[in-house]
Amino acid sequence: MIPRSSRRCSTTILKRFAHEPRSTHKRLNAIRKCSLHVFDKFFVRDLVWRFYRTLKSVRRKPSRGLAAAFHKRFARIFSLRTGYHDLDKLLARLSRRKDELLKVLERPGIPLHTNAPENDLRSFVTKRKISGGTMSRDGRVARDTMLGLMKTCRKLGLSFWHYLGDRLGLDGQATPPLAALVAAKA
Repeated sequence: MIPRSSRRCSTTILKRFAHEPRSTHKRLNAIRKCSLHVFDKFFVRDLVWRFYRTLKSVRRKPSRGLAAAFHKRFARIFSLRTGYHDLDKLLARLSRRKDELLKVLERPGIPLHTNAPENDLRSFVTKRKISGGTMSRDGRVARDTMLGLMKTCRKLGLSFWHYLGDRLGLDGQATPPLAALVAAKA
């Protein structure tokens, strides 16, 4: 049982499974700061991280037998009760999301994390923070359009400035429409 003084510590929880071990790590570090004798070598954090690393490796070579073993292991780990309210709440929440979090065992193509979509949005958020937003709806639409074109060009390996120059008639080098390039790449 964790001492009451340790239960007062709190941190935020991130949304997707890859972030969950980080969240557990943050919570356990917060607990450690409040009480150094909480867990023997941070047992829960280690279990969650080991589970995640093993899930990543098994995802490359899926099998039915391993899937059943993972479901049992998941139930064992995420049904633990520590006596620390926030950590118990986190484990219970993850336990409720079992089907969603273990979907990767059925469909290995599903990403375990949301880093790619988050990276796609990062430039939008940075631009918004730097410029302080736009004065009008038209300004927002123009900004979002240009950033979207820039991201698409980057993913296709094109120079955004060459593409823009071609569309404005400034560049002598013809660039095919993005829709055709996206369709060819898919």
